[in-house]
Amino acid sequence: MKKYVFLFILTAIVLCCAEQDKKQTSKVEKVKIACVGNSITYGAGMADRENNAYPIQLQNMLDDAYEVKNFGISGRTLLKKGDLPYWETEQYQQALDYNADIVLIKLGTNDTKVPNRQHLDEFESDYKALVDSFREGNEKARIILVLPVPSYMKDSTSIWNPVIKSQITPKTQKVANDLGLETIDLYQLFVGNPSLMPDEIHPSSLGATLIAKRAYEAIKHETYDFDLVETLQVENIKKSNFYGFDQFDFEKDGLQLKVVRPKRPLKDKPWIWRARFFGHEPQTDIALLERGFHVVYCEVGTFFGNPEAVAQWNKCYDLMIKAGMNPKPALEGMSRGGLIIYNWAAENLDKVACIYADAPVLDARSWPGGFGNGIGSPPDWELAKQRYGLTSDMPSDNFKGWPMHKTELLAASGIPMLHVCGLADKVVPVDENTRLFAEKVDSLGGNIKIMYKEGVGHHPHSLENPTKIVDFILRATGHKTNFASIPAPASEYRSAAGWKEGKGWWSQAEQIDSLCQASKDIDLLLIGNSITQGWGGPRDWVTYKPGQPAADASFKDLEWIGAGISGDRTQHIAWRLKNGKYEACNPKVVSLAIGVNNFPDDSVEEIVDGLKNTLAIAEEKFPESAILFFGPLPTGLDPTSDRRKKYREIHAKLSGLEYAKNIQYHNLERYFSNEDGTLKEEELSTDGIHLQPKGYETWAKYIKEQIDKINQP
Repeated sequence: MKKYVFLFILTAIVLCCAEQDKKQTSKVEKVKIACVGNSITYGAGMADRENNAYPIQLQNMLDDAYEVKNFGISGRTLLKKGDLPYWETEQYQQALDYNADIVLIKLGTNDTKVPNRQHLDEFESDYKALVDSFREGNEKARIILVLPVPSYMKDSTSIWNPVIKSQITPKTQKVANDLGLETIDLYQLFVGNPSLMPDEIHPSSLGATLIAKRAYEAIKHETYDFDLVETLQVENIKKSNFYGFDQFDFEKDGLQLKVVRPKRPLKDKPWIWRARFFGHEPQTDIALLERGFHVVYCEVGTFFGNPEAVAQWNKCYDLMIKAGMNPKPALEGMSRGGLIIYNWAAENLDKVACIYADAPVLDARSWPGGFGNGIGSPPDWELAKQRYGLTSDMPSDNFKGWPMHKTELLAASGIPMLHVCGLADKVVPVDENTRLFAEKVDSLGGNIKIMYKEGVGHHPHSLENPTKIVDFILRATGHKTNFASIPAPASEYRSAAGWKEGKGWWSQAEQIDSLCQASKDIDLLLIGNSITQGWGGPRDWVTYKPGQPAADASFKDLEWIGAGISGDRTQHIAWRLKNGKYEACNPKVVSLAIGVNNFPDDSVEEIVDGLKNTLAIAEEKFPESAILFFGPLPTGLDPTSDRRKKYREIHAKLSGLEYAKNIQYHNLERYFSNEDGTLKEEELSTDGIHLQPKGYETWAKYIKEQIDKINQP
């Protein structure tokens, strides 16, 4: 008997120790992230800072393998001699003691104030000392330097944007280059977006979401040990600093080349192949370098994209592929660079991931010829004719040397193309180049998108905030993070969302969760965004309830809860379902209408993935409930609009999916449409998204009909 007691005790001890080891292992494996910074990191000035500061939002996006701590404190400088040095704070010491695996440092904004500018010559040395202090306890710590957001303040003695742009940012990039550190350029994300900074310097909670998303991308960035320049085995290399990254200039096999190397190359080694005007308006290149792309440049500018230029680019391509680079680069061409990127692509259709063309020359008779409405350039035209072997200003009908002649090939290839052009361009007129080119490509079923800039001429090229260009390239190369499928809480706070002042997203989410936990065995749970929020119900913090009369009429015999929150996207509802207690109300029927708020930022494929992920969580939470899955409700008043086209593409994919037995998929387009396909104006608002009271009547009757069918014996 004693023997068995002893064995029992021994087994218990072993199991206890194993469990303790498991907990300790789990603790050790958690990646610790320290967010070091000033008031912007702290979350000053934003609604519900405790939930919405960017480190908190970052934590909510990441899984349990990460632990994020906020060590931000308002007003602090990076400079040791600044008026309020970060070095002298408790937060700094706490951050050091935390011994993080990843340290995000966002300092420098307050260093632009007049009292601190006199010490800016010490900014780089102080920054390097700060980095060293975090590496003393952990030499393998991953340090990421976060560049300041722009300032919209008018007081030149305070935080002053010209100093941020001309001194703080370049100095921070220099430190990053000297120490081999990564950077996150927040300036790009906020420039041109003053609405995200209500007090002109501090991001709102919605602005903090942008920072959190970008930080998430950086944290999740998987690196690959690869050195393109070393692989190329080049001699006589000139090395320099390209906005915080190593730039290499060299000659190889008769080619004049430039390569800029990312700090953390991606495994599939994507690259953007720049044509002409290297370094001009570099914001897209910088953003892609941050994300693990190489930038490659091959000088053929004086050849105007002729066969010799194409041959040199062929040699450059072969060099890169032999070195192990991705076989499908993204092509980038500004102005005359359009000639080479399109002429090369036309001969290498299977070797192109996508094309970004900026105010591109597509017909040399427009520029440099000047035979249309453009000013032209006679010396360049004579050189262009020489390069193409032309003896007159009017090439024969057999001449097919310009990209304008190759639209059929390019359209048939399906290569994604993006053009960014100024409508007031008098150098490379839009009507003679991009507009005519795009019309031909469109008519042939090609994949082209145009972004026109009102009132802008040939310059400036690109976009000051390059997010749309960067996202286009990331999607085309398979590197876009799909935030539509990553559960995350929202950060909306504005009363214009139909809420009482001060009762933002978190208040709305908590009230819905309380209602669900206080109710049992209800008939209907309506989950969604502002359209669903419009049903009304017992939520006293909602101020706009256009659907209440319809609900009172059709749901009068039902016990129901409206769980819609204005502005919610697929990821927000996924987070609410995952972290809330909605299942406590044990609904017989669940209505799930989501996705329309994802339209501006997410592609069709991304939205569908987000919908599938959210639906999977709902299925897990409500295994015994009938789920009426609507996806996005009908949108886009005009059936030919881009919005309606996107809606139909999403539902085409949703209709082809297989669903669990308790899930019913519904597309309501025909119920809200006139015979000509336009949406009924008496049922939808002028934005083509939100429902009028009569629209709620249509939807309510439809839902009630489905419930009656479900309840039939």
